[in-house]
Amino acid sequence: MDSESARMSSAAEARFRVDYPNSKPRSVKVVALDAGSERVVKRLAQRSWQRATFFTSIKFEGAPRTGESWSAWLSDLAGRTKALIEEVSGADLVVMVSSAGTSAQAAAVIGEACSARKVMTMALIIGGEQQSNQELSKTLATLRPYASMLVIASNDEYIEEMLSALRA
Repeated sequence: MDSESARMSSAAEARFRVDYPNSKPRSVKVVALDAGSERVVKRLAQRSWQRATFFTSIKFEGAPRTGESWSAWLSDLAGRTKALIEEVSGADLVVMVSSAGTSAQAAAVIGEACSARKVMTMALIIGGEQQSNQELSKTLATLRPYASMLVIASNDEYIEEMLSALRA
């Protein structure tokens, strides 16, 4: 009797194989939520990426009138303003980077925009080893409702490795 591996490598089974790569690079938007994470995001952006776009801040345009929604804007590394909704709509994944001990309030706006467009979110927290558990918990509590995956990064290189693994 042939093993499962032998049967799967037979000519009869070859007709069922998909003859192209199993995935394409994802369109990833990486957003720094505070000044500390902005330095890390700028450093990461200098690396070679397939389809990753990096942003350094989020700004809001006035309070909405009744029946209107917030207008939120991202800044790319060149300082150009981009509409959050448009950037999220064109993404497969949005990665939010936050420093431990910060409130990361922008995550709520980004997370809601991603949720409405069914875009996966991920949050990475940096600098956790320098902060107390209480400060780290504050950041975790703010990010948790808006991230499908939440990671406390051991160092900046971890973020680079994670983005590579996600095919950014």
